Amino acid sequence: MLSNFRAFAKSPAAAVLIALIVVSFAIFGIRDVFKGKVAGDSVITAGSRTVGSAEFKREFDVYKSRLEQQVRQPITMEQVAANGLDRRALEGLATREAFAEFLTKIGMHPSDKLIAAEIAKIPAFFDQVTGKFDKKSYAQKLGENGLTPARFESSIGDEIAQQQFGAGLAAGLRVPRAYTALAAIFGLENRDVGYFAVEPTSVPQPAMPTDDQLRAFMKENAAQLTRPEMRQITVVRFSPALVSANLPVTEAEVKKRFDFRKDTLSSPETRTVIQIPAKDAAAAQTIGQRLAKGDDAAQVARAAGVEAITYANKPQTAIADRKVAQAAFGMAAGQVAPVRGDLGVAVVKVLSISPGHPVTLEEVRPALEAEIRKDGAAEKVYALTQAYDDAHQAGSNLTQSAAKAGVPAVTLGPVSAEGRDGLGQPVPGLTQKLVETAFALPAGGESEVEDAGGGEYFAVRVEKIVPPALAALDEVRPQVTRVYMMRELAKRLQARADELAARVKKGESLDAVAASAGASVIHVPGLSRQNAAQNKDLSQELLGKTFNAKLGDVFTAENTHFGLLVAKLEGVRAGDGATQAQMAEGMRPQMSVAIFREIGESAQVAARHKIKVTADAAKARAALGLEPEPTAADAKANPSAKPAGKPGLAK
Repeated sequence: MLSNFRAFAKSPAAAVLIALIVVSFAIFGIRDVFKGKVAGDSVITAGSRTVGSAEFKREFDVYKSRLEQQVRQPITMEQVAANGLDRRALEGLATREAFAEFLTKIGMHPSDKLIAAEIAKIPAFFDQVTGKFDKKSYAQKLGENGLTPARFESSIGDEIAQQQFGAGLAAGLRVPRAYTALAAIFGLENRDVGYFAVEPTSVPQPAMPTDDQLRAFMKENAAQLTRPEMRQITVVRFSPALVSANLPVTEAEVKKRFDFRKDTLSSPETRTVIQIPAKDAAAAQTIGQRLAKGDDAAQVARAAGVEAITYANKPQTAIADRKVAQAAFGMAAGQVAPVRGDLGVAVVKVLSISPGHPVTLEEVRPALEAEIRKDGAAEKVYALTQAYDDAHQAGSNLTQSAAKAGVPAVTLGPVSAEGRDGLGQPVPGLTQKLVETAFALPAGGESEVEDAGGGEYFAVRVEKIVPPALAALDEVRPQVTRVYMMRELAKRLQARADELAARVKKGESLDAVAASAGASVIHVPGLSRQNAAQNKDLSQELLGKTFNAKLGDVFTAENTHFGLLVAKLEGVRAGDGATQAQMAEGMRPQMSVAIFREIGESAQVAARHKIKVTADAAKARAALGLEPEPTAADAKANPSAKPAGKPGLAK
């Protein structure tokens, strides 16, 4: 049904509608691409807007970071190039810029006052003492991120225009009831199905295969049965865990660390303190008198035209003004006093005092001993890596260098690039980085000492490379035989099920055919798309075919276990009218959102065509430090080179 909207978007009337559509389709977050770039540096040009190399690089870094969070692993620039992520980012950013330029051309731009009000709400720009927007903090934070106020305000203006206009359109958009009524009828339709099972015991069991049959089967499935490249490797590990257990800890070391850490290990005294800034001594006296009487601090502060600052159960170091902190921690509970601090005059009231707890040596001895062993292990590991590296640099191979450093060298494998052995099981002790390092080396190659993270290091040597090869029959005979037998049995089951289904199609009743096969028919009435998933006795294939069949259709489907079903659609009925009406009304918001998205997608495409956009893929790759893609001329001169393909829109 939504395809009608796509067709509408291509009509002349769509030009009027698209002028009223805006959605925040930004794939990069808040925009910080701005005008004023040198034409020769423009990666993207969309009307009056240009995106330079530096801006594109910054946008891409944000895009890449979000992708890494989604896949939960780092993405290398090689992977970026191989998967065309630079192209996706370029096209997505070009479309977004075209859309923003389109809004500018139709006069959509928020006022400076509205932009300033939105920026003033951002907590990152607040003064920590007053809790209010601070221009110095604003400029400092922007500078730390390579932005200027003008650039940032321009991006905020674009965001406000998109969000408010899009929200206005969405608030007034409601899908016609006819759409949701059709969806409700579709969703609540009831179907009756009858079926019986064709079990493996109902067909003759296949004979054991000959070696020729197994070899032919293996050839047919060579892709699945070919073993990947494997490598036999020798690994030297430098791990704190391997050396910390034997490290001695002396009483002198524990005592020295305790004396050094005593203050940080102890719980400091904390206080709840109210601080109210005062403009002068007279104001401080008035504030102090009211606080001493027990008046509400917030009301007292408002009366003085300021805001109260509350430090709830905080140590002395948490109070921003050093002189105020010293005074507050020298006062008694309930005491009120004016203080001239580094930031001006303030009235301080101490509400409560929580005494600190000085820690004893025995309380923290286990933790201190563990810290000392950890630090000692790190030092020992560093010394071992240095001894290994010195020997290796002097010409000794990996095994000889490990022996001179007193570290064991362990030979593993063969292992695959996924760190698995010949049976597909993970090899203990291998990390992804270690395996990647090993598979980047040639046969006989040795790595330098590599950082494995967590204070651990390793070095690896490739002893032997086993190229990909089809497994020998004797090595996989049991597994291949089992799969072969299952396949042959499945063929016989399907032939038997097709035979029984054909009899039902010719006019025999489902019950009669089932009885002749020694089975019983199970009738399932009232299946709907709403309740189908609750019936765990029905396979997904049976449910899918039931809702795609016509009344009276006969079909076969997989059972929930190894076996087949012969089924017939016995009834189709409309759902309850009252329930349909309720469901139709309840679906309107959801379907309205879906249509809004469809219109928004059409609006993006239309804006991209209306605004003449240029996106330079070569400059984009250069901005990211990637090599240029081969052109068609390069491909002609070098058949192994592939010309750049047409970029696709970022999703």
